[in-house]
Amino acid sequence: MTDRYAVIGNPIHQSKSPLIHGMYAQATGQDIDYTAIEGPLGGFAGAVDAFRVAGGRGLNITTPFKLDAFAYATECSERAQLAGAANAMKFDGERVLAENFDGVGLVRDVVHNLNTPLKGKRVLLLGAGGAARGGLLPFLEQEPGELVIANRSVDKAHELARIGAASGAGVVRGCAYQDLAGQTFDVVFNATSASLRAELPPVPASVFAPGCLAYELAYGKGLTPFLRLAQNAGVRQLGDGVGMLAEQAAEAFEWWRGVRPDTRAVIEKLTVPLV
Repeated sequence: MTDRYAVIGNPIHQSKSPLIHGMYAQATGQDIDYTAIEGPLGGFAGAVDAFRVAGGRGLNITTPFKLDAFAYATECSERAQLAGAANAMKFDGERVLAENFDGVGLVRDVVHNLNTPLKGKRVLLLGAGGAARGGLLPFLEQEPGELVIANRSVDKAHELARIGAASGAGVVRGCAYQDLAGQTFDVVFNATSASLRAELPPVPASVFAPGCLAYELAYGKGLTPFLRLAQNAGVRQLGDGVGMLAEQAAEAFEWWRGVRPDTRAVIEKLTVPLV
């Protein structure tokens, strides 16, 4: 029988997940049916229950249901627990396993696809929301020299830094945007929602060190205000979240099917030029 998987979100029409997983299934010879589900707001649990009753094996979760998925699960990975959110679930009888592959997908894109090791580097993470939380543990596992988290609400930045420091994996600290003056970083990630509104987070152009990588977690937006700021500051290596999208999907696919697909064809198909 064909195994059923899906992505659930609201809205969901913009999701690339059916295309991505369809390409992965074809490339790996896996017999799956992957669809998109628009879950009703306030009705996540009922939609998942119905999908499981119909034989669903696993789900990807996107906005706004990642917190709902975390609450629905019976078992959560360490990454999901740290993020307080899940972007993938797997069903095994009464067990509902939850994972968060956003951060590990981001790190894999940076380290392997963009050939930018994080070990020993000074890393700046803009934002302290769900995307930043999902990336925290995978970042620290790469042993950066220092991880700095900047956020409009400095309390949230400090909270995330305390969580990171408690893991015992490297130097991590939180700060306000104005505290970044005079500091430079080897890698700068924009994990804020500013680019979704075509806005610029209040970060000084001086944060970009020579040879820096500037990475926008949003994808398919072209040269966002953040990436334009970096480019104008002399940064030559720019990246957006299309590789992260492909890599986190590959992580989920392997978790479900036991085989890891190559991501290159998906990344090439979905890449929007950063111009």
